[in-house]
Amino acid sequence: MGSWNKWLWGGLGWAFFGPIGGILGYAMGTMSQDFNAGELERTDTQPGDFGVVLLILAGTVIKADGKILKSELEFVKQFFVDQFGVDYTKERMQLFKEMLRQEYSVRDVCVQIKQNMDYDARVQLLHFLFGVSNADGEIHPREVAIIQAMSRYMGIHITDYTSIKAMFYSDMNASYKILEVNPKASDDDVKHAYKEMAIRYHPDKVTHLGEEFKKSATEKFQKVNEAYEKIKTQRGIK
Repeated sequence: MGSWNKWLWGGLGWAFFGPIGGILGYAMGTMSQDFNAGELERTDTQPGDFGVVLLILAGTVIKADGKILKSELEFVKQFFVDQFGVDYTKERMQLFKEMLRQEYSVRDVCVQIKQNMDYDARVQLLHFLFGVSNADGEIHPREVAIIQAMSRYMGIHITDYTSIKAMFYSDMNASYKILEVNPKASDDDVKHAYKEMAIRYHPDKVTHLGEEFKKSATEKFQKVNEAYEKIKTQRGIK
């Protein structure tokens, strides 16, 4: 009966909330064997629950290299505490443990995200995922590969993907990659690129997502400014 109960929850979730609901529903069905109805009810969600989306994608990245590291789990937990609060985090981390045991179509999940989430929010997701990957101080090639695939499935432009990736890698051309400009570009082109990026990544662009994502948006905005300052210093731009 226990196994049937899990698949019932998963089936209902898939029917009403798509692939993401199916993953969540199966996890809740598993938890229902260990928690009473009152406890389970508090883990209920809405189709637009951004936190659930974060957990599903974070789990995909964490498992990409075949290891589930404590540092990565702690990064996710601390992120949720900082952005959503302790109570929400406690409930969602219980679900996260069950989600990590599941196998699911990353493509289907990302396509659902693309269909139901605006572009700026999807870009924020990408920034979060690179943060998860970098939690242990090293971004594994398999993690980069899965993040790139998810970025493509979610319809994120390759220039935005490259820009955000460069924020987590330090090399000679990282600053230019962040600004999405060629190292051989003129000073005027660099200035123009900076102005466009500053507008695109301004924290006000994601105000509708709530205060919980203002911090990550601000960090990205700062990376753009830092990249521009490095190029200005290198070139002697006034």
